[in-house]
Amino acid sequence: MDTYDNIYSNKEITVTYEPSVCIHAEKCARELSEVFRTSVIPWINLDGEETERIIEQVKRCPSAALKFHYNKKEAV
Repeated sequence: MDTYDNIYSNKEITVTYEPSVCIHAEKCARELSEVFRTSVIPWINLDGEETERIIEQVKRCPSAALKFHYNKKEAV
């Protein structure tokens, strides 16, 4: 059986998803469907909304299956 890394990044953040933890409340998809899309693979599209809005939604995940961290900025 194939398994997929559930790691999604944009320039500012990385979002991870742990399906074994998810309770499938679908709060993410109902409240931010431009990013959390249940009928498309990959189902998380971090280009669908501003980063701060995505962070707010990830923090609302009732099971904590969704998490995020800020990407390290490269030294100039």
